[in-house]
Amino acid sequence: MGHKKLTATPSSVQPIRQYKCSGFHRISYSWESLAMSSSLVESPRTFGDMMRMPVRFYKTIGEDIYAHRSTNELTSLLLKIYLYAGFINFNLLVCGELVFFYKSIQDFETVRLAIAVAPCIGFSLVADFKQLTMVVYKKTLIQLLDELEEMHPKTLLAQKAYKMADFERTMKRVISIFTFLCLAYTTTFTLYPAVKATVKYNFLGYETFDRNFGFLIWFPYDATSRNWVYWITYWDIAHGAYLAGIAFLCADLLLVVVITQLCMHFSYISGRLEAHPCDPDQDEENLSFLCSMIKYHDKCLTLCEHVNKMYSFSLLLNFLMASMQICFIAFQVTESTIEVILIYCIFLMTSMVQVFLVCYYGDALIAASERVGDAAYNQNWFQCSKRYCIMLKLMIMRSQKPAMIRPPTFPPISLVTYMKGLSMPTYIYVYCWHCQSSASLMMSATHFDNI
Repeated sequence: MGHKKLTATPSSVQPIRQYKCSGFHRISYSWESLAMSSSLVESPRTFGDMMRMPVRFYKTIGEDIYAHRSTNELTSLLLKIYLYAGFINFNLLVCGELVFFYKSIQDFETVRLAIAVAPCIGFSLVADFKQLTMVVYKKTLIQLLDELEEMHPKTLLAQKAYKMADFERTMKRVISIFTFLCLAYTTTFTLYPAVKATVKYNFLGYETFDRNFGFLIWFPYDATSRNWVYWITYWDIAHGAYLAGIAFLCADLLLVVVITQLCMHFSYISGRLEAHPCDPDQDEENLSFLCSMIKYHDKCLTLCEHVNKMYSFSLLLNFLMASMQICFIAFQVTESTIEVILIYCIFLMTSMVQVFLVCYYGDALIAASERVGDAAYNQNWFQCSKRYCIMLKLMIMRSQKPAMIRPPTFPPISLVTYMKGLSMPTYIYVYCWHCQSSASLMMSATHFDNI
């Protein structure tokens, strides 16, 4: 059989279909769809696209970063009520953990339970403090985000000049990994007891449903006495765990987005300075260019100071708590069942990745801001006027004091800090192991005396 010839005019907006002989698939093409997909790929990325993950996750617990822009007052009010109710419930659960910890350390036989609940208390307190930081520095945060949005490159050509795609690609990978780990920790701790009890009761023939919780919490009532009491308490704990995980996660995601933006701007300044021709016959243009770069650089440094002001103390608490969490989790892993080891290993990995994440971006910020001075020196400045050279010298001197995040009494956050910070949990772990060994020896001696 012959092939049927198809024709189409340029004005046609219908799909062009091409038919092959039997044994081949039919292939369809659409001029409109190709044009649309091309425009989608080539559309510039907004600042809101960069902020999508932390903003959306924060809203799931009632925190609206852009509440000041909201036109729906009822929605904003409901989100605030949901947020405050969630944190009241969460802090009541934290109080229950603290009471459980206090009761457990009173007896040598229950010291291990106290060590088991200690990492969860540390995680909860850090999440609480991060949210408190959001409340205290709300105006600073709004100002910071508004200025970053104003500085954000708007056109596709500008975004290519800023190499935004490279920065965004790295940021998305980091955010995805850390989000997965953080939510995996809260999910496994929360859902594992119910899933385990359901499997044992429905599939393994156990006669009773084990009413256990994922976290060690003291309650002023018998939380396992009745089925409905147990399940209400269980999902109450689940919501508290999710809220803690999101509060802990999103503060760091926000830091990642902000530092990524600042590193992008510092990198752009470095590229512009290094590529500037410094034509000796165009002194006015050279001075105008350098003035604009100095103002740009100064604005970026001011924004870095805002970030340091917001995060410095919370990062100090973060480091201290992470060190304690790592050693307590390591101690718990040495004397537990396989299932508990797996759950706590996820927790351990989350703590270590979180500290590494902060140190990595702190190191990137230092390197990006220092690179500005190197780029300025690599110019052909010797061709320019004396006034230009003096201004350039001042810019180089300022860049030698790099932008950084520095917790009180700590060195600037960097990968060097990460390596030093990892040595701290070792000493705490040895101390806990020594206490546990001493307790075991005392119990053995008491038992021997009784015999």
